[in-house]
Amino acid sequence: MHTVNAMNYQDFDFELEGKKVLLEDIFPNFNEYDRVGVVVRETGGGTGASSLLMSALTRFYDFFRPNLGVEPGQQFIYPEFFIFHIGKQHMTHYWMDIWPPHKEIVVEDDPEQILEAINDRGITRLLVEDITPIQPIFLRETLNSAKHRIVSALAYSPTGRVENSDVQITSCEAAEKNVLDTIKISEDLSIEDRALLLERRNSLKTNGRVTETYRRIEVSNALNMLTQNTEPGPTTRSYFKMLEMEDEISKDKVI
Repeated sequence: MHTVNAMNYQDFDFELEGKKVLLEDIFPNFNEYDRVGVVVRETGGGTGASSLLMSALTRFYDFFRPNLGVEPGQQFIYPEFFIFHIGKQHMTHYWMDIWPPHKEIVVEDDPEQILEAINDRGITRLLVEDITPIQPIFLRETLNSAKHRIVSALAYSPTGRVENSDVQITSCEAAEKNVLDTIKISEDLSIEDRALLLERRNSLKTNGRVTETYRRIEVSNALNMLTQNTEPGPTTRSYFKMLEMEDEISKDKVI
């Protein structure tokens, strides 16, 4: 719980359409049971959503203070926040309190498989990279499950700034230190990757504080922005074969 004593919710500033707001205005009715998921498609991309993640972490811990700690009778707990790495692991988010490691999930680059992973973790707040929406192929059961459960969604950019943003979050020095530590210790990053990410983070600073922007989007749009790949992968194709076999069996029974 790297963030518990190092920072608090009041260390972050939120704006929505240029007006100062609370996190609950960006994520309506945010509560301790919410499960946040970030879909990451490129090396170090999750850093672009770090201000939202870190501020939501501190808000989560506020629900449990002053009972947090390692002493008998206290709670040692992490929020149910998850990183969905597309294709391969793009960075380790340990210092951003994404823990234990099973909360960093590597997923096949296939819309159905990504959404299945999101559903399996019960995600209620979804962040996706700001990419051009596609027309993905989903099983209707998978799609309906997501639409029934996910409350709200945001588009983010690995650079930390999206076009046509309506949400702005200004972080604090302690939170940014955790982000930088994540970059520095992640074994998934090359020397060149680290240098690029550190330079990118520095470019987001104003008066020593990092500001990131986001854009609110409809959940239905977010589900079309999980990946740019429209081709079903081998796992999803195996589903289609099963359905085809079921159709054939049903036809035989009718005959």
